[in-house]
Amino acid sequence: MSASSVNRRRILSLWLPRLPIDRIQRFLGSAGLGKPNEPSIVVTKENNALVIYALDEAAERLGLHIGQPLANARAMCPDLKVFDADVVADAKTLSDIADWCDRFTPLVALDPPHGLFLDITGCAHLFGGEAALLKTLVRALARQGFAVSAAIAGTSVCARTLTRQMPGIIVADGGEAAAIDRFPVSALGAGEAITTGLRRAGLKTIGDVASRSPSEITARFGARFSTLLAHALGQGDAPINPRKPLPDYIVEKRFAEPIATDTMIAMTLSRLADTLIASMEKQGKGARRLEAAFFRTDGVVRTIMVETGRPVTRSAVIDRLFRERLDALADPLDPGFGFDMVRLSASRTEIVLQEQRDLDAHVHDNDELAALIDRIAARIGGKRVIVHLPEDTHIPEQAVLAAPAQHHLAAAMQAEWPARAEGEPPLRPLRLFDKPEPVTVPFATVPDGPPHQFTWRRAKHAVVRVEGPERIAMEWWRQDGKQLTRDYFRIEDAEGLRFWIFRDGLYEGEVFDADGKPAPPNWYVHGLFA
Repeated sequence: MSASSVNRRRILSLWLPRLPIDRIQRFLGSAGLGKPNEPSIVVTKENNALVIYALDEAAERLGLHIGQPLANARAMCPDLKVFDADVVADAKTLSDIADWCDRFTPLVALDPPHGLFLDITGCAHLFGGEAALLKTLVRALARQGFAVSAAIAGTSVCARTLTRQMPGIIVADGGEAAAIDRFPVSALGAGEAITTGLRRAGLKTIGDVASRSPSEITARFGARFSTLLAHALGQGDAPINPRKPLPDYIVEKRFAEPIATDTMIAMTLSRLADTLIASMEKQGKGARRLEAAFFRTDGVVRTIMVETGRPVTRSAVIDRLFRERLDALADPLDPGFGFDMVRLSASRTEIVLQEQRDLDAHVHDNDELAALIDRIAARIGGKRVIVHLPEDTHIPEQAVLAAPAQHHLAAAMQAEWPARAEGEPPLRPLRLFDKPEPVTVPFATVPDGPPHQFTWRRAKHAVVRVEGPERIAMEWWRQDGKQLTRDYFRIEDAEGLRFWIFRDGLYEGEVFDADGKPAPPNWYVHGLFA
């Protein structure tokens, strides 16, 4: 066997021709509403008419077919059960099946509307070979209530063609052209216009088309079809587009007898963590994002993810993080009839930088703080644990950036904040509102003086002391001409409350009414001092 054939990919194409009706019947059956052997169809609207979009085996035996008008179908079968198409629900079901197929290979791609591609290169031997893998996959989906066709070939186009014409076939590397030679040209899925053109040219089978020179086919039907034909014949192939990126490291455990207890789940995760850490340690890496996938026997897949602020190099830390995450789940991890496979993967890793930790107390404290943040984030979510970073701007509400603590802890520790002048009152309030709140000012000293009194939240406040104004002009490269110049005042009322108030706009300079005449600016309270 040549080196080129060893490195060739192997693609399993999966097709669920009755997915829309199978999805509905599975739901009705689980709810106890379905009736066996009752002809059922799914319809959709095309050209202002309802036509058959999918049908079950009973309806097909009656002579109904996809694309047939509903009126004609009812004439043939008055007792026909009709459902409306739901493309979104079908796509969700296909995505769930793709999740389940992850147990065979992490490289699973969608083949819309009702198909999947699985790149099984180098992993078929784990399931007893390609034939055993194909048989296991088809039987498992059939048990779940889906009609399914599958085939394996060296290219995705060839495998897809086989699932539509001769399901269950496994084509050896290099045998793609012979396998599809007698299929009709429509099997390539090139579109009605090209298929009709090929037939008019006397090319009725794929073998007929392949017998012509590539330049002739390209000149007549375009480069896109010529490339499609070459891929179908095994002459090169476009890579599939997996739904998820391949993790850096993957370890998994399969069970002959499904597990369902919390103790067994925890023990399995612990052993997988040991194996994962050992694999990463060989290359000097640590995990920053970890994902545990639990595959139930009924096809349901549950995925849990945790992130860390620093690369994890100890399995005990992984155990602790997943315990925190599992304990905090709003929707508990329901094992159903048990999990027959558990997978632990590191989807993001980093090279571990060696630091002196025994004598450096600062580094030790940072490690403990990072570990605490990871545990809290695993329990309540990483977006809820934040640090504040200074921003280079004078605009008060934009001077601080709230960022996830796991990813910005180091930056927060090194951030430099403006120092407060000794012996001076604070220039900024202790409490800053997310949005400035409007206040009513009956009169103020013009053009840039403070108000003498104002009403905020239905309460009147008489001004007794004022500091300011502090003028803050909006950044011209960001404002789009909509933000006005602000004059801020530190104000104390008769009750001793201190406010941070600003006038939005300059008198007779930035605020105008509908007629273009100068209008009085609005006033707002932006924060409260201690």
